[in-house]
Amino acid sequence: MKDFVHLHLHSEYSLLDGACRIKDIPKIAKELGQSAVAITDHGNMYGVVAFYKACKAEGVKPIIGSEVYLAADRSTDRHNNPVGDNFHLVLLVKDEVGYSNLITLVSRSFTEGFYIKPRIDMSLLEEYHEGLICLSGCLGGRIPQMILAGDKTGARELARRFSTIFGDDFYLELQDHGMPEQKEVNGELVSISRELNIPLVCTNDAHYARRADADNQAVLMCIQMNESILDGRPLGFETDEFYIKSRDEMEGLFSYVPEAIDNTALIAEKCNFDFEFGRTHLPAYKTPDGTDSSTYLRSLVQKRFAKKIISQQLTFSDIHPVEEYKERLEYELGIIEGMGYCDYFLIVWDFINYAKQNGIAVGPGRGSGAGSLVAYILDITEVDSIHFDLLFERFLNLERISMPDIDTDFCYKRRDEVIEYVRNRYGYDNVSQITTFGTMAARAVVRDVGRALGMSYATVDEVAKLIPRELDITLDKALDVTPELRELYESDSSITRLIDISRALEGMPRHASTHAAGVVITERPTREYVPVSVNEDMPLTQFGMETVADLGLLKFDFLGLRYLTIIDSCERMIREAKPDFNIKDVPLDDKATYEMLSSGRTDGVFQLESAGMRQTLMQLKPASIHDVMAAIALYRPGPVKSIPK
Repeated sequence: MKDFVHLHLHSEYSLLDGACRIKDIPKIAKELGQSAVAITDHGNMYGVVAFYKACKAEGVKPIIGSEVYLAADRSTDRHNNPVGDNFHLVLLVKDEVGYSNLITLVSRSFTEGFYIKPRIDMSLLEEYHEGLICLSGCLGGRIPQMILAGDKTGARELARRFSTIFGDDFYLELQDHGMPEQKEVNGELVSISRELNIPLVCTNDAHYARRADADNQAVLMCIQMNESILDGRPLGFETDEFYIKSRDEMEGLFSYVPEAIDNTALIAEKCNFDFEFGRTHLPAYKTPDGTDSSTYLRSLVQKRFAKKIISQQLTFSDIHPVEEYKERLEYELGIIEGMGYCDYFLIVWDFINYAKQNGIAVGPGRGSGAGSLVAYILDITEVDSIHFDLLFERFLNLERISMPDIDTDFCYKRRDEVIEYVRNRYGYDNVSQITTFGTMAARAVVRDVGRALGMSYATVDEVAKLIPRELDITLDKALDVTPELRELYESDSSITRLIDISRALEGMPRHASTHAAGVVITERPTREYVPVSVNEDMPLTQFGMETVADLGLLKFDFLGLRYLTIIDSCERMIREAKPDFNIKDVPLDDKATYEMLSSGRTDGVFQLESAGMRQTLMQLKPASIHDVMAAIALYRPGPVKSIPK
């Protein structure tokens, strides 16, 4: 007897629809004796890499997929009444070709077919079907909808068309969640299967891990639709059968078609795609003189180095003679060339040079990138790493393979001009911002759940205000440190329910948005590497920052910083009286500045204005830039405890 394999499962990345955490899916599949499991979130591929890693860690075979939306006609059509125009269809990846085709379909559903939902159409399926397995979908699929509408002839014709496109990789999907419509649809699907010789597969549309989690998912749906659970469970989820089931449970439901259960394992055997981690996909910098990037970078550094010496901008002394700078530059260039990052440095130099030439305020550099003398010579940073004893190895070294990451800050009002320059230079399809996810934090999730449960605002507000306003506070921690909250939780059953459901949903993604800084530049269109969505005409990678890096794409930080805008505005005002004023000429040993910092008057001072940092500065009494550097380096989780020492 073969395993039963879950091929239709929605995770938390279905966003307020799936209450099944990715990290739990492979564990539960393993408990049920299932050797493989698939992820098919609605219309997107947000969590597939996290799902893949979780499965690999548990020794369960991951099957990558998506439940896409299929338009009735062309996906580019726009209708005044889109009801019934977004049919569900499950696509599963067999191999690398299938993965490439799936990310293309999902990307084009956002970039070209988005209308209410991200949509594809039959013509796209015909073009990008290779390497994919297609399941006809749940009740929301087009074939089931035709059956329910009485169009059995149309259902057969569409099934035949899918079979023509996908061949043996098209399956008619049977589901049974205790809904009468499914009984009607299943009977007709079995008839179509026998008549057209199309294989059947039984699936269980799982939106939560266990039966007991049904209420959690119902509350999630109510949050999404701004409804109350008091009005009943959301439409389409009236039963508590949308959980990860065992083979025994599925055999009880589908004993009349045992081959449909076995076919889940046959499909799993066909799916053998693995992500490739660690291989970098660097975009190329097209040099103006046609030389290779290594030659051009060296010539650029040599010219700039000479310029810095002539203008005496380098802080040469008996302690750091010019030869030390030359040796350090040669060492850094050797590492950069050896790791293949010449193009990276040239790309960063290019867009920072553009910003400076066009009067866009640029930060002086921070983070590990400030340890690079090459970056300083190229004016990427304004920090002499030798003078300040900064280590290049924190940024790049051969023993710890990591992607370079130079944080770049721009005037927040003009940051978009730099991104637009990059898009024009490297191609609109080759530049994408990065998706990030807003999550349901402790206070917010309590308020969301309280509304969905139909509880009074006053009651929910009382509970929410008892949760401490601390960074990374959790409900479990709040219950431990707040006796009043613990007492309410243990004495009032409605509060118990509120907090228990909130704990189950806490930390789940609430919505997808755009990362504040991250931008990806790729050699070929980004959608050839990762699936993309769209935000205000700007492509967004559907994978987050860490996943993008894991897959070898090069991420650049374009952070809009209001402090730079303020400094730039102040400079312009001062120049009205002192035309030669430049903030860069202000000395680093200005006593008045350190007196200000020591007194804690740091409103509007970048990285120094929090209450804790003010207290630290007042105790430290900084007298040099090195003291300030030490304070900022120590003021972070862990080292902060050592500040008094």
